[in-house]
Amino acid sequence: MKDARNDLRRPFIHTGSWYRMGSRQSSMMGSSQIIKDNSISVLACVLIVALGPIQFGFTCGYSSPTQAEITKDLGLTVSEYSVFGSLSNVGAMVGAIASGQIAEYIGRKGSLMIAAIPNIIGWLCISFAKDTSFLYMGRLLEGFGVGIISYTVPVYIAEIAPQNMRGGLGSVNQLSVTIGIMLAYLLGLFVPWRILAVLGTLPCIVLIPGLFFIPESPRWLAKMGMTDDFETSLQVLRGFETDITVEVNEIKRSVASSTKRSSTVRFVDLKRRRYYFPLMVGIGLLVLQQLGGINGVLFYSSTIFESAGVTSSNAATFGVGAIQVVATAISTWLVDKAGRRLLLTISSVGMTISLVIVAAAFYLKGFVSPDSDMYSMLSILSVVGVVAMVVSFSLGMGPIPWLIMSEILPVNIKGLAGSIATLANWFFSWLITMTANLLLAWSSGATFTIYGVVCAFTVVFVTLWVPETKGKTLEELQALFR
Repeated sequence: MKDARNDLRRPFIHTGSWYRMGSRQSSMMGSSQIIKDNSISVLACVLIVALGPIQFGFTCGYSSPTQAEITKDLGLTVSEYSVFGSLSNVGAMVGAIASGQIAEYIGRKGSLMIAAIPNIIGWLCISFAKDTSFLYMGRLLEGFGVGIISYTVPVYIAEIAPQNMRGGLGSVNQLSVTIGIMLAYLLGLFVPWRILAVLGTLPCIVLIPGLFFIPESPRWLAKMGMTDDFETSLQVLRGFETDITVEVNEIKRSVASSTKRSSTVRFVDLKRRRYYFPLMVGIGLLVLQQLGGINGVLFYSSTIFESAGVTSSNAATFGVGAIQVVATAISTWLVDKAGRRLLLTISSVGMTISLVIVAAAFYLKGFVSPDSDMYSMLSILSVVGVVAMVVSFSLGMGPIPWLIMSEILPVNIKGLAGSIATLANWFFSWLITMTANLLLAWSSGATFTIYGVVCAFTVVFVTLWVPETKGKTLEELQALFR
């Protein structure tokens, strides 16, 4: 019976034999500089799977520039369009629940394949929609795929990356999300909404064939007992002339240790520090990422820009998207140099100060005349606060929670725990998105104050409980919690 279960756990996508031949015959045939360089091979894999987060970002950004056109063409009310926008979060919650188990049973590449197909179908449903039924179904399908992508990509990158590059490569996940958002904002300025939906299929259309040219995660292969495939996968990732003996032995010891403890973790076992602590940190960071109100701030940014006298709110929104990309790129460069904890602290402090500025500006605007110079100055100050908040978020709280989640979760509960953490993130993303309008209508100043208090608590959370993962192998991090 056990063998039957193990037979189910096989790679959904078998990579072609090119890297097997290369690993055996590199000394005879020679390999290109691309394969020899231990970083280029990993980078190529990361760039291919990064198409998933680009799809993720495009889905998030699509509803912003298309609202006026879609509501006019299909005769939607504001509430119907709000449902359309929020359904991606609902679909993502369903995808998050399934993501960990799918990735455990058929591999990281197989789960990305499964995520890509409903994304493509979802975009086509939206493109050809004549009423809300196809529009809603397409958005749900997109969300389901994005829910799987949001867990699988950071885990795959963490499992293939060398320890000295894991932070930077892991941050490519969030960088790609911001690129996808920016592309949706940019193309939305020029392209009709139906054509924009068709363009949304492109990342996954390119991702599907790309998955056949990259190796499966060596750590997943080792966990499944596929020793030859595991060593071959690791060899191609590190370069055919690199000695991988030490890393192979570390992974084998880690897998053997987790196997001795049994792959089935009972609820009572979660009281043990090796399980509850990394789970608390992973879930805590992903929940605080959303409760800081980034989605609420971005949702309200166009109104803030309008109040400051910016004539084109869509162009301003694109500007915010571009700023996110630049700030996240800086974080990607810094994360393996400065460390995770420092960037998270700087990010949280920056968000707190920025939100205090925005809240104060809105409070004071209630006491001055709309025609006064002071009112204009406060409007500009609110814009500065929003931009500073987005920059601060992108430097740490945007990319790093996903990175740390993929690094610290124990091997034998990674599937289940990763699903729970991803589900929590998407649930609070949905909650913030749905309540932002109501809270901001109630009191803008109070809303930004609440977000600021959450960011201040994040500083405390990072200081007290988040470990530094820079420069440690995944196996060393597992030992840290024992």
